[in-house]
Amino acid sequence: MVNYHEKMKELLTSLEKLKNSGINNLVNSRITEFAEIKNKSSDKIFTELCFCIMTANCSAEKCIEIHENIGYDFLNLSQYQLTNKFKELGYRFPNIRSKYIIEARCNKEELNKRIKSNKNGNMLREWIVSNIKGIGYKEASHFLRNIGYKNYAIIDFHIADLLAKHNLITKPKTMTKKKYLEIEELLKDIGTRLNLNMAELDLFLWYLETSKILK
Repeated sequence: MVNYHEKMKELLTSLEKLKNSGINNLVNSRITEFAEIKNKSSDKIFTELCFCIMTANCSAEKCIEIHENIGYDFLNLSQYQLTNKFKELGYRFPNIRSKYIIEARCNKEELNKRIKSNKNGNMLREWIVSNIKGIGYKEASHFLRNIGYKNYAIIDFHIADLLAKHNLITKPKTMTKKKYLEIEELLKDIGTRLNLNMAELDLFLWYLETSKILK
């Protein structure tokens, strides 16, 4: 039987090596970029939300490419125009995600107001999940991480695969809220052991699994 503590130690050792490598500079640079977005305009914050709506079940790199191409047009394209733009750029879910993004515009100013006035990320995450279609716990955590909230990681299949490979979790068939929060607690424990916040840990884990630092 695989010893949980041995596998945990193995993962911690791998992450510690990354912390002490040049990857640490890349992680710090990306975290600094994220922190700057929270203080930007509501338009900029909304386009970041659009990116996180796009990423569910889609390649992060492809979404980054398409998101950069559309830019601030997320603010003014009609649903028909956005759907066609998505199709033109080869996006996987052009119809439903364009619908979600157009509907999310109605909450743009309320979202900005809550971000500016609310230091409690968990309350904000609950509001986002409850009020913005196409956003679950993973996407809401992704959004908060990407605008400078450091207590959130993105528990996607890359992270679940990595933790399962180290026998720290059984990879879930579906990511329920309960399972998401359970894995989040495990990551908080790992972060505490390494003196990393969740945003930093997320980027190190993603690099460990994919050899990339994205967003």
